[in-house]
Amino acid sequence: MGLDKWFIAIWLLTSAKNGISSCELGRYLGITQKTAWFMLHRIRHIMEGGSIDGKFSGEVEADETYIGGKEKNKHKDKKHNLGRGAVGKAAVAGLLERTSDKPSKVKAKHIPNTEQKTLHNMVKSNVKKGSVLYTDTMRSYNGLEEEYQRQIIDHTFEYVRDNVYTNGIENFWNLLKRMIKGTYTFVEAPHLDNYLGEECFRFNTRTESDQMRFVKASKMIEGKRLTYEKLTKGN
Repeated sequence: MGLDKWFIAIWLLTSAKNGISSCELGRYLGITQKTAWFMLHRIRHIMEGGSIDGKFSGEVEADETYIGGKEKNKHKDKKHNLGRGAVGKAAVAGLLERTSDKPSKVKAKHIPNTEQKTLHNMVKSNVKKGSVLYTDTMRSYNGLEEEYQRQIIDHTFEYVRDNVYTNGIENFWNLLKRMIKGTYTFVEAPHLDNYLGEECFRFNTRTESDQMRFVKASKMIEGKRLTYEKLTKGN
């Protein structure tokens, strides 16, 4: 695959507001959908976590969401028949660092569950101790007040109380789901972190030009390699 096609693919993915599907990229470059799918995942691989270094500090919002289709819309053999809500969906945890002098930054990760140990590890691994932490009333966040200045917003009664809210990270969830539903339609759980990396990169560089995003993504290629076997895990 020539560099001319690679550069076009990187430009299209980094400049698109809601991503680009493998079918569309394949038609544009004159290659198969399978090849375009592999190219896009390799580009997402270099985006994943590449735009943020170190831990968040200051004021940080923490929240979680679920990615996946509704049970009522699934084929009979795909349904879990365990109710609605989060059943059959993949859990995602996110953190947003508020800043006054520059645009806010976000990190997001696919997690196995939303239990206390899982969310505590997510926060402690990515947020400096002593930071102000804004969360909702979810019990899994209980105990973080021992190391952080935790502020709680109860969405049963209010969504904003002075400076206490999680609207920033919830806005990111809306952008993420718009990308998945509008462009990719379906995302398998093993590949979810790659798509999260794509949207985090896009969000964290939203004030930069298309040219700067292209340059930044290209510079992150060095030392990163994703084989087709690893991507598909032999399937």
